[in-house]
Amino acid sequence: MEKYCFGIDVGGTTVKCGLFTVEGDVLDKWEIKTRVEDNGVAILPDIAETIEKKLLEKGIDKDEVAGIGIGIPGPVNEKGEIPCAVNLHWGYVDIVGDMERLTGLKVKAGNDANVAALGELWQGGGTGCHNMILVTLGTGVGGGIIIDDKIVVGAHGAGGEIGHAHVEDAVTDQCNCGNCGCLEQLTSATGIVRLAKEAVAASDTPSVLRGSRISAKSVWDAVKEGDALAIQIAERFGTYLGKTLAVFATVSDPEVIVIGGGVSKAGPILLDYIMKPFRKYAFTACRDTKFALAQLGNDAGIFGAAKMVL
Repeated sequence: MEKYCFGIDVGGTTVKCGLFTVEGDVLDKWEIKTRVEDNGVAILPDIAETIEKKLLEKGIDKDEVAGIGIGIPGPVNEKGEIPCAVNLHWGYVDIVGDMERLTGLKVKAGNDANVAALGELWQGGGTGCHNMILVTLGTGVGGGIIIDDKIVVGAHGAGGEIGHAHVEDAVTDQCNCGNCGCLEQLTSATGIVRLAKEAVAASDTPSVLRGSRISAKSVWDAVKEGDALAIQIAERFGTYLGKTLAVFATVSDPEVIVIGGGVSKAGPILLDYIMKPFRKYAFTACRDTKFALAQLGNDAGIFGAAKMVL
């Protein structure tokens, strides 16, 4: 009888690992180093080895394991293949095929942001829902879309790449993806700093942001204190993100939009600035879509990965 599963979240520095019951209880969490040297050839064997060790440590038979879910930073197709993963120094890798050969267990793989969305739907900010958009605001902007409990992957594994929606013609410098004017360039942590520096340079409005080192956190702290310039920055940030989410909502019709990533630590005030423009521009049927903050933090990836095999 299948009682357990593994959730694996592969990052460029560490691999986060979780052992779960099939009901979703976490029995153990640990990390191993991501060895990216030699084109990341050791990454999957290292994961297989740490799983074998955990099974031995816990006295778990492979017959009791439902499978292994793996989140990868890159475009993973429905077969569990990836054409490249820059952060892992990978070219083409058949993740599912290779891992099943290495472990003898059922394996499923997905893009890390999509997998994190599944985790939030299962045990986090989207619990109880079946249709959800997750946006993660960190150094970049990630995203995942769930429709009828299924991750939207797409033909090229690029479903849910919200951060690379084009939102501003006036931005002429390139995003990491090679395009210009992406949402990521304006609403990530670094994007908020960009907006703040532009606002400080374009205005004489008194602000605690002047003459200090600006970060996304300092901007939101200033907003909470009623700083007029910081509020203008927050409004511009919210307009970009709220309008973009209104478009995505028209396409996917979510029950809830969950906001995660480091920037979401600003708390509920962040949602206020996103929801106002969203309500203004959203299609009538989507206008009352619920917003929530992510709840699983850095564990969303292992939760979602585990859910993939259940």
